[in-house]
Amino acid sequence: MTEILTWEDLSKFEIEDIDRVNGINNSYSNLRLFGYTENDAIVTLYRDRHSWCPYCQKIWLWLEFKRIPYRVKKINMFCYGQKESWFLDKVSSGKLPAIEFKGQVITESDNIIAFLENEFGALGSYITSSNLKETRELEREIFRSWCNWLCRESFNFIDISFRKKRFKESISKFDETLRRSKSGFIDPSVSNSGEIEPGTGDIIFIPYMERMNASLIYYKGFNLRYNYRNVDNWLTLFEGKSTYRGTQGDFHTHSHDLPPQMGGCYKERNEEQIALSKLIDTGEGLGNFELNKNYDSKYYTNIALKRVLKFKENLIKTNPHDKGFFDESLRSALTHMITGEVRVPENIGSKSLRYLKNRISVPRDMPVISARLFRQSLNKIESLCKNKEEDRIPIKHRYDQDPAKFILN
Repeated sequence: MTEILTWEDLSKFEIEDIDRVNGINNSYSNLRLFGYTENDAIVTLYRDRHSWCPYCQKIWLWLEFKRIPYRVKKINMFCYGQKESWFLDKVSSGKLPAIEFKGQVITESDNIIAFLENEFGALGSYITSSNLKETRELEREIFRSWCNWLCRESFNFIDISFRKKRFKESISKFDETLRRSKSGFIDPSVSNSGEIEPGTGDIIFIPYMERMNASLIYYKGFNLRYNYRNVDNWLTLFEGKSTYRGTQGDFHTHSHDLPPQMGGCYKERNEEQIALSKLIDTGEGLGNFELNKNYDSKYYTNIALKRVLKFKENLIKTNPHDKGFFDESLRSALTHMITGEVRVPENIGSKSLRYLKNRISVPRDMPVISARLFRQSLNKIESLCKNKEEDRIPIKHRYDQDPAKFILN
């Protein structure tokens, strides 16, 4: 058989949907119970619909590792589209995250954790405890040094070198803290099953460390995991937890969603930066530097396929390019992803494939590995066309990612 698979053919490869309520952590759930009853879900988490906000990720992870039953209501971030008016009536600032508990609304991630600790107990250490004081100060120091290096443009080599040096000094302190930890975590907690898991001290760090890992490789050619092995081990420990992987973004998503959120990210052109950013942009990915875990390719390709099949009509309708032959080109890419065979469409919608490849958002749309495999197949079919016209991703906003047309999930 040499034909491109039809939508009917492709639907035969689908896998069963995950248990969103009691199964592994995922970005699609509106209710999480962990085996409790729905009446036990007295916490409501208001988080970003895009599944990108680092402060939302912090609360999301805390609730998941603590296994507190909760409901989810998803709100747009201003960067991606209009914020819902009903949420502005509830939280006039529009800030995310927020939680609601017995009619009381709490905002600001640190205040939320402190409130949840008061109701449900600590996860590792209490956020206000003295043994986390230095940890929290170090997290802020690393954050500032990262921002100064990533988000300030300079044509002065000495100035750039100084900012890089300051970041390396800060992250070295974190690496040394982790080196001294017997568990590999900063603030280990113990689950009900006796498993060592990250505590609040680790959850404070992980959202921006995840974004640093992606952005420094993409914009500076600086490989955080390669240079700091204890940090690498800490990230690997997180990645071994399905709870964390359900919230984890990929390098492509972070690299292109950070600029409008951070006020700009600036490249340092060097051999490593050019090579590594190309691998990210084409969808090839950076293997274990992005997610250090063995995986079943078939399982993750089927997840990607399932997500595409669910939204295929809107994907085709909203893609602004190659209206006449995007459908066939997309099926060609999916055929390659599922079978490994290249079945060339009569007309290759290279620009439409590139547009889609650049707008897969992780974890909103699918897990890291699913997105990597899907992007690789989109890139394979796109590369067969001589048309290499660039798809420009906005850097001032991400209105091209407005989820309003996809609120089915």
